[in-house]
Amino acid sequence: MPAQIPPSPAPTITTRFRSGIGRQYTLPAIGKMVFSFLEQMPKESKTVDSEEQLRRLRRICATLPGTTERLSHGEPTFFVGKKVYAMFANNHHNDGHIAVWAPAPPGVQAMLISTWPDRFFKPPYVGVRGWVGIELDRISHEELVTHLCEAWRLIAPPAKSKRR
Repeated sequence: MPAQIPPSPAPTITTRFRSGIGRQYTLPAIGKMVFSFLEQMPKESKTVDSEEQLRRLRRICATLPGTTERLSHGEPTFFVGKKVYAMFANNHHNDGHIAVWAPAPPGVQAMLISTWPDRFFKPPYVGVRGWVGIELDRISHEELVTHLCEAWRLIAPPAKSKRR
C-alpha cells in the first residue's frame, strides 16, 4: 500500500493592526466570512430593462395629441408644443431610478410619495415644482397611462387639452 501524503494545512493570511497585534485566518474561514457578508447585503431587485421601459413610455406618449420627442439634457423627453410633460430618466446621475418624471396636480406629489414611496419619488431639479418621479418597473400600465395623460393635460395648451 503506497504511503498517503498528509493533506497540507490550509493557507493562512495574517492581518496586522498598528498595535502589532494580528490575527490569522485560514483561507476557508475567509471564504466563509465573505460569503456571510454577501448574504447580509441587500438583494438587488430584478434587472430593469431600460430599453423596454423606454419603448413602453414611447408607445403611451405617441397616443397623446401633439406629442413630439426630443433629447433634452441627454434623455428622451416628450413635449406638447414647446413644453415638456414627461422626461425619461435612465439612472440619472447614478441614482438607481429607471423612471419617468412628470408634472402632477398641486398636492398630488406629496400624497403619492408618502403613500407609495417604492413607486414614486421627488425628482431632482423639477421636484420642487410638483413633478413626480415614477418607477417604471413598479407601476402598472394602466396607472402609467393615467399619470401621463394627467401630465399632458396639465401642460398642453388649452385648445389641445379640450380635444382630449
